[in-house]
This record gives sequence, structure tokens and C-alpha cells, in this order.
Amino acid sequence: MIDLSRLRALHAVATYGSVGSAADALGYTPSAVSQQLAKLERETRTKLVERKGRGIALTDAAWQLAATAEQVLELVEQAELTLEEQRGEAVGDLVLAAFPTAARGLLPPALVRLIEAHPALDVRVAELDPFDGLAAVARGEVHIAVVHDWHNTPLALPEGLSRVKLGTDPADILLPASHPLAARESLRAADLAGERWICQPEGSICHDWLIRTMRKAGVDPEVAYSVGEYQTQLAMLAQGIGVGLLPRLGRGPLPPGVVAVPLLPAPSRRLYAAWRTITARRPAVAVTLRALQDAWVERDTA
Repeated sequence: MIDLSRLRALHAVATYGSVGSAADALGYTPSAVSQQLAKLERETRTKLVERKGRGIALTDAAWQLAATAEQVLELVEQAELTLEEQRGEAVGDLVLAAFPTAARGLLPPALVRLIEAHPALDVRVAELDPFDGLAAVARGEVHIAVVHDWHNTPLALPEGLSRVKLGTDPADILLPASHPLAARESLRAADLAGERWICQPEGSICHDWLIRTMRKAGVDPEVAYSVGEYQTQLAMLAQGIGVGLLPRLGRGPLPPGVVAVPLLPAPSRRLYAAWRTITARRPAVAVTLRALQDAWVERDTA
């Protein structure tokens, strides 16, 4: 009989394209994955891998077996979901992903709720940006991901995933207190022409949103400081460097020397929790979604 863990290793290599990437996804070492493949070859008496440069390549037989493995693993998951659903208890492992400011401003109270109310549920947390979070959910590595998008930069939902909106998070223009615009009651995009922006790196949702919003107003923004962490952005602003646009969730109190001015029209990002549709039957998924929704209602957006 073929060992299920060896099928899972083969399926991971087929999915991620290398032993190293498969090992990362499974939480194994590359040597452990290679050993599983070698044992699977002996069990099936079939050559499954062949050397290709410094790596390996799957044989035609391996690809056929990997396709069957995917079906087997789906059946096993269905059986596990049915048993958990019948028990009606939130038990087992649950991996929860969130982008940095949601991990800081939303997850802690949600985790406290889950730990206190469901001691048999082992919740793990992974900090992932929205694109990576959704991809991890689609691959089955993460059970629920908290993600966000902006109205003019929507985040596409992969097939097989569901989502629920948690809420809307406003964003403000942040300026050094010494900036000539800091005393204004509100600003428009055109007022910020020629400014040197602090923003997330290129390719992130926030970076794309800033570029699109400013260009729509006829302003080509100069991103002079590519900084992913909001607290670092705030530290630069406090020293009189640049201007930024930061959402309120997870931002915390502004440091001395930094002021927030509303931008008109008022920008905001939408937060969602996303999960694989098939796993909605798990009590663990249901209680985690409720904990996230409750934490959103009680969030601190100081």
C-alpha cells in the first residue's frame, strides 16, 4: 500500500517545482522530501525522478501519479472535514495569515478569543502580504488569510476561495509637522504634486494604489523612499522626511512631529477574510471567522 505522506511529498514537488520549495511548503527538510520520493519509488517499483543539472525532474510516471495523488488527498481532506463537522467542535490545526498592520491591529484580540474559547484549537499565525496570503490559501498551506484591497486596485479571488468583508479602513495623508501643508484641514491629490513619497515597495497593493490615484489626478508621484513597514515610515516622517499615506488600522498613535490630514476624496481600503470554500464546513474555520469579525468591531484605530 502506498504511504499517504509519500504521495503528499510527490504532489508538493509537482506543485511547487522543486524539492526545496516543496520542503518549505510542507515544513520538512529537503533531504526528508528526497527520502520520501526514494521510498515511493521503491514502493511503486517505478522511476519517479531523474537528475537534471543540480536538481531533479519528475518522470512521466511521476506526473501521472501526482495527478492521482491530488485526487486522493482531496478525498482524505473531505473525510477529515466530515468527521470534524460531525463532532461539531473547533479542534485541530488552523493557520491564520494576515498582512502586517492587520497582524498588529486585528489578530491579537482575535487570538485571545480563540485561545480562551477553544483550547483544543491550535492556531498558528503567518504574516503574509495579501497576494501571498491568497496564494497560500489556494494552495492549502493557510486556512484563512486576512487581505485587503483598494477600490481602484481590486484583489482578484482565486477559484475555489470564498471571502467575507470585515470592514473599511480609512487612510490619511501624513506629513511632518513642519510641512507647509500640515495646517490644512484637507488636501487633494493635486496639492501633493512634487512631493517625495514614502511608500510600500513596487508591486504591493498600496504602492499600486498610490500610483493610480495620483496619476488619475494628473500627478506623477515620486516614490523616493521605498519602505514596507509603517513604523519605519512614521519614524522618517517624524524626522521631517517625505510624505506618506497610511491607513489607520495598526498604525498606532502618531509620533510627535507627525500630523494626519484627510485626503479628498477620502481613500480607504477594504479588509476581507478569505478561505477555501470547501473548508467552510470546519467548525474551526467558522469560529475563527467570527473571532475576526468581533475583533474588527472592537479594533483600536487610534
